[in-house]
Amino acid sequence: MKHLWRIFFILWVAPALAQDIHWTQFNNNPIFQNPAGAGNFKEDIRLTANYRTQWRSVSIPFQTTALAADTKWKQCGLAINYFHDQVGDGKFQTNELQLSFCRPIAVHPQHTIRPAIQVGFNQRQLNSNAFYFDSQYNGYIFDPSAPTNEYFQTASMTKPMLGIGLIHAFEISKQYSLQSGLGIFNLTRPNQSFFLDNTQRDIRLNFFSKLHYQYAAKLAFEPSLQLNLQGTFRALTIGSTAAYLLSAKDKTTLSAGLWWRTKDAFCLQFGYARGPLYTGISYDVNYSSLVPASRGRGAFELSLRYVFTKFQPPQLQYRICPDFI
Repeated sequence: MKHLWRIFFILWVAPALAQDIHWTQFNNNPIFQNPAGAGNFKEDIRLTANYRTQWRSVSIPFQTTALAADTKWKQCGLAINYFHDQVGDGKFQTNELQLSFCRPIAVHPQHTIRPAIQVGFNQRQLNSNAFYFDSQYNGYIFDPSAPTNEYFQTASMTKPMLGIGLIHAFEISKQYSLQSGLGIFNLTRPNQSFFLDNTQRDIRLNFFSKLHYQYAAKLAFEPSLQLNLQGTFRALTIGSTAAYLLSAKDKTTLSAGLWWRTKDAFCLQFGYARGPLYTGISYDVNYSSLVPASRGRGAFELSLRYVFTKFQPPQLQYRICPDFI
């Protein structure tokens, strides 16, 4: 039965390799969501880290780690982001390193648009010796030492990546602000096949919209949605977080959120912020057709954010005394 599960898992994962990774806490991973998120914050430097693990009850869990840093330079936003993803028995690994450049344009006192470009590379590798194939079943028993009769053209590949993004920021009032954006990724359509055939990676479209509503001095709501389109895959996530300010002196905030990823999972999220540091945790409860295998267990996700503000000495105002004094 164990080997049957492994074969099922390989067959189930194979078509999913054409789909990019996704995050439950997408608002806490702004550079992966849209390259125009580079420099889109109040402070001077921002560091973010995200970790996700899922499908632990099915087989070897998927594990994804993302790191990013962004800043502002001469009214522009600059960012570098990296992610590492490892999937299944064959330790199928994806590594991406990308640079983003954004130039905000104020078209109106209340409206700002942020066009951006993202360039980098994608590296994938696979340990084919860890897989089991039907040729290793001799009609009576499964023999893992038997030859697989499968021949991979390569075990590793590196391809260039290109993406673009646009964010529109609308300061509606002191209570309301709205941000919406569209990101287009995988414009180079890199070949993802480890065999002789050419299997191009589908272009991914990411649309998001986020409303910040300052309900009271200590309470704010942030409803948002994200839609990912890639080939035949569709992923729509909608929900909201609520943040309560515990202490204005040291900027301590507690937050909680509920999300729904259609046809897949319900997600609970909790966050704690103190000063420049934010920590978020979320868990997905799966309800899709994979429930017999997943037993409702989805993904655990952790996010960290730290911001720096450069020291700026106060501006001293001098008065020029007249000559006759």
